[in-house]
Amino acid sequence: MLRRCSNIPRSALNLSRPSIRAFSKPSAPVAASTHLSTKENVLFELDVKKVGNEIRKRGLTGALGGQREGGMDRDTIIRLLYSLGSRHEVERYLRIFTQSSKDASAGGVLPEAKFAVLKIGGAILSNELEDLALSLSFLNRLGLFPVVLHGAGPQLNDILEAEGIVPDYEDGIRITDPKTLSIARRVFLQENLKLTTALERLGTRARPIPTGVFTADYLDKAKYGLVGKITRVDKAPIEAAIRAGCLPILTSLAENAEGQILNVNADVAAGELARVLEPMKIVYLNEKGGLYHGVSGKKISTINLDEEYDSLMKESWVKFGTKLKIREIKELLDTLPRTSSVAIISTDMLQKELFTDAGAGTLIRRGHKLYKQPGVEAVGSTQLRQVFSERDPEVISGKRSVAEIFSDLKTSPSTIYGDEPFDVVAVVSHPEGETPVMTKFLPSSNGILNKIADNVFDVIKKDHKRLFWTAKADDENRAWHFERADGSFTRAGRSLFWYGVADVKEVEKIIEGFEQSGRIERVFLPVGPSIPPHRMTPGQTRAFSTSARPTLRASSVNSTRGYATATDVPRKKVALIGARGYTGQNLISLIDNHPHLDLTHVSSRELAGLPLKEYKKSNVSYSNLSLQDVGKMAESNEVDAWVMALPNGICKPFVDAIDAAAQKGGKGVIVDLSADYRFEKDWTYGLPELYGREESKKSSRISNPGCYATNTQLLLAPLMEHLDPQSMPSVFGISGFSGAGTKSGEKDSEGRPKTVPKISAEDLGLSIRPYTLTDHIHERESANHLSKLLLKSSSSSSSSSIKENNDFKLAFIPNVAPWFSGIISILNAPLNKTFRASEIFELYQEKYLNEKLITLGKTVPDVRDVEGKHGWRMGGIQVHSSGKRVVVVGALDNLLKGAATQCLQNLNNALGYDELAGIPLDKL
Repeated sequence: MLRRCSNIPRSALNLSRPSIRAFSKPSAPVAASTHLSTKENVLFELDVKKVGNEIRKRGLTGALGGQREGGMDRDTIIRLLYSLGSRHEVERYLRIFTQSSKDASAGGVLPEAKFAVLKIGGAILSNELEDLALSLSFLNRLGLFPVVLHGAGPQLNDILEAEGIVPDYEDGIRITDPKTLSIARRVFLQENLKLTTALERLGTRARPIPTGVFTADYLDKAKYGLVGKITRVDKAPIEAAIRAGCLPILTSLAENAEGQILNVNADVAAGELARVLEPMKIVYLNEKGGLYHGVSGKKISTINLDEEYDSLMKESWVKFGTKLKIREIKELLDTLPRTSSVAIISTDMLQKELFTDAGAGTLIRRGHKLYKQPGVEAVGSTQLRQVFSERDPEVISGKRSVAEIFSDLKTSPSTIYGDEPFDVVAVVSHPEGETPVMTKFLPSSNGILNKIADNVFDVIKKDHKRLFWTAKADDENRAWHFERADGSFTRAGRSLFWYGVADVKEVEKIIEGFEQSGRIERVFLPVGPSIPPHRMTPGQTRAFSTSARPTLRASSVNSTRGYATATDVPRKKVALIGARGYTGQNLISLIDNHPHLDLTHVSSRELAGLPLKEYKKSNVSYSNLSLQDVGKMAESNEVDAWVMALPNGICKPFVDAIDAAAQKGGKGVIVDLSADYRFEKDWTYGLPELYGREESKKSSRISNPGCYATNTQLLLAPLMEHLDPQSMPSVFGISGFSGAGTKSGEKDSEGRPKTVPKISAEDLGLSIRPYTLTDHIHERESANHLSKLLLKSSSSSSSSSIKENNDFKLAFIPNVAPWFSGIISILNAPLNKTFRASEIFELYQEKYLNEKLITLGKTVPDVRDVEGKHGWRMGGIQVHSSGKRVVVVGALDNLLKGAATQCLQNLNNALGYDELAGIPLDKL
């Protein structure tokens, strides 16, 4: 158990103080090491892979609980673990895991099954089988029995494709027909045996359990086919395997009451398994080794759900699969004991994640909301009394009573920190004008295991720029203190730590102040020279000091876990010129929900002086900005970005005024929603998924594509290299009537003219109305930019004539329909060679890999699927019987992805934000 800082009682210091000696300059960091034994005398550096290599070299072949010639016993493996973290860390986690198993026997589950559930993706089995088997053997030699459940998605997809079956998904769930299930059963059995065989080659007994654990009903037979929803988990086969000394290796196949095999998502099956076993750890092994922050790009060390979940889910970078994964993990952990946690980690770092404080992947735990209160009464005296009675060494030893400690808290300005269930309690004394001292740090074992101690300390560090505290020199967790201190030294069995003070002379001055005020228990002067070790080889003792944390440990090797969210992002101002139309209204709504943008000016001649009711962040009124107003604002950089939401041919004078201001130091970005600048070479054409993403990050002049043009280009782009150069592709498009624009209607009681469509549903009745049947501007816009895309692509003889002449042409026929918003476009494209529908679909997958606003489907998208949504959808691929003509359907909301959403993507890129910041990603 980790012993934190004890109280620093008031006592007079009466020894003389010799002059301070300068700190010795810290030497370059030396890789911490430990000797395995006198006989072996092998030195290991802080490198997990080297530990693995050493195991491979010696041969992890001993029988369970014993050791064959050349094999490795449990003690040797434990000593190997010492090279991953401190000896005390390793021994503490082993003790916790072992003790937890012993304590679990009353829970109706075999204790050993309560250590961990490991979910392993199919890609790991294909690419990292040796490392995986080694890691599992490593754990088993420690007497631990992780319950292993694996998938086989990539392997299954490969076989299906080879047999001419295109994998199909609905809502992220694999649609499973009888043929797919037959192949899946074969693949799961093969992969299951492959893993158990790899384990047994290492001398680790493993038992394949491909079925018999999960009972399920049909999830939705009509929709998903032979896909199951787990209704029961039978732990008997798992416990039987463990009793026989074998690691249980499971698949996610289930059976219903009639004996029908059903396919179940492996992540879902792992969650249901964990709900029954209630393990301490649920581990997801993936190739990335954790979750990564979408802004900083850094791996997230820890997510504390009770404290961070709500704010984390609002972050612009938390979207799609990441959002779903975090939500599912929260729902799982909400049903498990608070000691349970989820780790997302790579295979080769599994031991470091499990047995060190720093970990290596992403740890997700429930945690608790933290508090800080000015006194005992605000926290609760009954609970605090129990904590001090059970954990404070001074109270336990009888040196002080709880009443004395409470009395001190009333007489000296202090803050009490902790979490709601009191797994950690800390007290910081901070008299006005004096350096703060952490007088108490009292964590429970659960507070240590779940890193709540780290979080409380992080909060303290945010509140106090400098801090001193003490701990016993023989504290088994002294490495924890060294990690958090900028400096320290030890004398007479006690260590003094501090952070936030770089000058040794200032440290001595502060300690002298502690002496005069009686805030420290003994003389720590003079501050002596430093020695570097955080960890020592066996038999070595610490003399007295470390002057600074080694840079190696302050970086990636053993840094402590904190919070997941990022630092503040600077806010920027936007002016909107032309706000009455539908696009302007949608853009106002998007900016209102943007985490970093503020709408400060909205110009509309007809609405000038009226409040902008749709905007909630602040009070904004419509204005009627003149060209002179715009020029002055641009020159003084009053706003960071201008959005022109004006009809075609109107915005040029405003752009000219801003361009003139740029000659005098104006730096404002312009995004134009009209067609005025879509053909200008000096402007960036902002369709991020195809071109302009990197350019718009550097550009200050961006033209927003047209709605039909966006749909058309997204449909054609993946096929450009494969079009028949002798035949023109055609696009038949139908748009809701909002695409025809707006006009002013009658004024309301405030004198506000109503926005009404130029063409209404009543005008159209139940019909559609074709218009501009040739030479529509979006036809020319699409052909112009797709020509550039084709010129940039790799050469092919079939399309060389198009490239050489730059004369790519397409036919476009627009129509308006009696629904409000949403465009559906049907592409008919002649091809230069024969294709199958599955091959066409692969072209779209390759082109739009990782594009978050694009949804690829097998069925024809419905315009109702995209109305009010921010993304683009395609589907309905049909190849003519000749194999040389394809029909594909695309759909988007003309006011959103066709206008306002795309404008926000371009604004984000130009202003340095995440491209999808402010876009509601639950509406795609």
